[in-house]
Amino acid sequence: MTQRIKGVLSPVVTPFTPDYMPDPGRFVRHCKWLLAHGCSGLAVFGTNSEANSLSVDERVMLLEALIEAGVPASKLMPGTGCSALSDSVVLTAHAVKLGCAGVLMLPPFYYKGVSDEGLFRNYSEIIQRVGDDRLQLYLYHIPPVSQVAITLGLIERLLKAYPQSVAGVKDSSGDWSNTKAMLDAFAKSGFDVFAGSETFLLDNMRHGGVGCITATGNVNPGPIDNVWRNWQGADADKLQAGITATRMAVQKVPMIPALKAIVAKFSSDADWATVRPPLVELTPAQLDGLFADLKTLDFNMPGIRD
Repeated sequence: MTQRIKGVLSPVVTPFTPDYMPDPGRFVRHCKWLLAHGCSGLAVFGTNSEANSLSVDERVMLLEALIEAGVPASKLMPGTGCSALSDSVVLTAHAVKLGCAGVLMLPPFYYKGVSDEGLFRNYSEIIQRVGDDRLQLYLYHIPPVSQVAITLGLIERLLKAYPQSVAGVKDSSGDWSNTKAMLDAFAKSGFDVFAGSETFLLDNMRHGGVGCITATGNVNPGPIDNVWRNWQGADADKLQAGITATRMAVQKVPMIPALKAIVAKFSSDADWATVRPPLVELTPAQLDGLFADLKTLDFNMPGIRD
């Protein structure tokens, strides 16, 4: 079995050309920069990757481009959860076949108010159809966006039914009490809990978590990784305060165009700012405020132009 990823993972922003086509060259370069500057792994095709604006074929193409360019499959946790069960199966089977360390799986998110029974059937069917012992499935709990919750009861049932396949969770609820409840219930049994923001990284580690999968990992991986590596050190709270301040500056404005604007500026590559509709770029006023805040924090992205 592939060794599980722990540490700081980035839901990698997806670069587009000016006509909104995915750009595999830029994608590969950014992924390699992330792995060289603090990320333990890459949660490609996450929320901040604009994954749900990408087709199945586009995701397949980009994942294969990474592998072909020498990005280790053991560092990859692609998002494979779709509204259509069959799409989730295709993407999950593809990731497992390529040797990816795991997959991060949204619940089917179009229908709201669905039961735990319906969600269990969805995950169960995917696991059975993929039918591969190498599958390591990480549940993706992001109710502010999906509005479909992954409850403690659902996790417990999935772990009992598929203990070898259900590996962990990313909790992007934004509610520390929910993350702590997951940790208290399941962390000691080997179920890996990732915080969905680095603002909770230190608390997550202190309660038995394994790291974070965070949007700002796209632009600030080194300092976030420093907290993960030194969470038991005397300076841990000070280090945490530093990465929290950067996160607060970035999330004042819409996160996805903000991350891409930061990459565009520090790499001197204006096309990085392109987002796929229905998203739009930041306004000039938003950009001015963002970069003024980052300047006060002495923010930088070392090596991004290399």
